[in-house]
Formats: sequence, C-alpha cells, structure tokens
Amino acid sequence: MFSHLRSYFTDRQSIAVGVAFWVLGFMFGNWATLIPSMKLRYSFDDAELGLMLLAIPAGAISFNPVASFLISKIGMTKTHFLGFILLGICYAIPFSMPTPLLSAAGLVLTGMSISILNVAMNTCASAIEINQKTSILSTSHGMFSIGLMSGSLLTGAALGFKIAPQFFMYAMCILVILLALFTRKQVFSIPEEVADNTVSGGSKFVFPKGMFLLIVLISLCTNITEGAMADWTAVYMREIVITTPFFIGWGLAGYSFFMALGRFLGDGIIPRFGFNRIIVVGGIITFLGLAIALLLPYTFTAVIGFSLVGAGVSCVSPILYGSATRVPGMAKGGGLATLNTFGMGGFLIGPVIIGFISEWLSLPIALSLVLVLITAWILIARKTKFY
Repeated sequence: MFSHLRSYFTDRQSIAVGVAFWVLGFMFGNWATLIPSMKLRYSFDDAELGLMLLAIPAGAISFNPVASFLISKIGMTKTHFLGFILLGICYAIPFSMPTPLLSAAGLVLTGMSISILNVAMNTCASAIEINQKTSILSTSHGMFSIGLMSGSLLTGAALGFKIAPQFFMYAMCILVILLALFTRKQVFSIPEEVADNTVSGGSKFVFPKGMFLLIVLISLCTNITEGAMADWTAVYMREIVITTPFFIGWGLAGYSFFMALGRFLGDGIIPRFGFNRIIVVGGIITFLGLAIALLLPYTFTAVIGFSLVGAGVSCVSPILYGSATRVPGMAKGGGLATLNTFGMGGFLIGPVIIGFISEWLSLPIALSLVLVLITAWILIARKTKFY
C-alpha cells in the first residue's frame, strides 16, 4: 500500500512536479487564512467579500483556454515554469494595492497564474504516469493538500504573532520563485507528449456529453465543496465558532491534513476498491463531517467535522482528473481543459455564491446548502462509469 509513496519520493521528476502541487496549495492556504484580514481591512460585509472573491475565478476561468493554448505552443514544461513564476509574482499584488478595486484586479491576475500552473502541472503529472508506467496523480494532489494545510497553519501562526499580512505574503512569494528556479531542471527533463491529431478537441474546451458529463457534474459538486472549505472555514471558525486567533486556521488545517492523508494512500487504495466505491463512500463521509461542523459549532467538534470533510473529498479529484485524460475520442488536453474549467469554476465561484447567501441569511445556512450538492454527487457517482 505504501510502495507507491517510496517510488514517488525517490523520483526527481515526480518530486519536482509535486513541489508545484504543494506550492499551489500552500499559497491558496495562505490566501484563504488571510481572507478574514482582507475583510477587516476594507470593512466588507459577507456579500462584498463574496464579490471580491469572484476576482480569482474570473481570472482563472477566462485564462483556462489560454493555459491549454500555451501548452500546445510552447510545451507543458515551459508553461509549468511560466505559471510557477507568475504565481509567485501575482499573489503579492492584492496585498500591495491601496483600494479594493485594485486588490480585485490583483486577484484576477492571481487567478490567471493559478490556471496556467494548474493545467500545466496536471499535464506534466499525467505525462510522468505514461512515461514511467506508474500512478502519481493521487499523491501529487496529496502534495496540494499538504501545501494547503501548511499554508493555513503558518499563516495562522503569523496572525497570532501579529505579523503584517502584506509582509508575510511578500516573503512567501519570494519562496515560491526560488522553488520554481530550483525545480526547473527536473521539470524540463520530462519528455513532452506528442499531440494526437486523430482525436477531437485538442487542448481546447469541449462541452461534455454522455458519461463524461456525469464526471464533470461530480467534479462541479466536489469542487464547490472544496472551495467552500478553502474560502469559508477560517471565517466560520472566527465568526461562528468564535475561536481564538491561534485556532482560526485549525479547521482548514485539519481538513487539509486528512485530505492529504487520503490522497497519499489513494494510489494504493483506489485500484483495490474501485472508482465508484471510493467516490460514493467519500461523499457519505463528507456529508457527515460537514453536518457535524454545522450542528456543533465548537472549536473541537468543528475541527473534527472539517477533518472528516477532507478525508471524504481526498481521492475524488485524482480519480476525476485521471478519467478526464482517458475520455474515448477526446485528446487528453481537451478532457483536462474541459474538466478543469468546470472544476475550477465550482472551486472558485461556489464560495462567492456562499458569500451572498451568507449575507442574505447566515453562514451556517449557506454552508448547509453544500450538503445538497454532496447528496447529488453521491447519487450521480452510483450511476457513473469512470474511464
């Protein structure tokens, strides 16, 4: 069950790509934990905060086709490096701006950099799987979760010690750029895949249909759930649980830790239990975890609940991303671009909708609507044939 981890962490190409997954999670964990600080800085209500959060998905979704175009023109490894560097630059911009409008513009640029790196690193991971005849997608997504957890914990500690958010983020951005330079050689050593012109779609967006449509719908539900946890867990811990500053990041950290644990085990357990069973059981665990956090809004029970959510969603994205690369009659780039557009849209726009509902009703009621989506994902997964 653990041999795949030994292979992963002894292979330089896998580690290099894994660092990118870690960085993407790490920086998002930093940002998510600083969302309450951004809210206080501009005296936003929940609806205004939700509108601000719309900036990242606006940049990410609009740039997703461009990310695929870059891969087809300059290659996946150069696109990977470009996205890595841009991520380190763009995350510093929102905290450097004096007004909400300019901060929102910085978040749009951040979303663009997220899109470029996200598509490129998943393409690189898939190429390694083909070239080395191995499975690394689940473990790579586990690296994202470890990054999310470490980012939220580190930022929570920084807030506890009253370090200014902008200076903290500047330091993290410098770290990202250094890591991009450090892993560049190994990433560039990954053989570029030759495009298959006999299948449709290329690297462009293709509207899903048939069984692939069901896979995309599951991705939409699970990514809205993940986005809700990433963007609103810290706010929930602060405003509903009313915990101390040191524990604000613990809900997100628990969620991220158990997500990472599930994904690190995923490449071993997914072949044993099958795609459908993993996704259905994961949905049930996610439902129970979120219900606990909402019904028992105390520090300990909320952290336990969010941790169960992390365990439940852990193996879903690796299965869906893998299936998207194997859709019959569609190029791998086309499947990934399509799934990533809907998935990223759910991950980033879902929390915005939650913000408006929270302002209208309350945050617990807004998050309880995610339980409906979790139920839908369970029902759809029972009828889906994964590739």
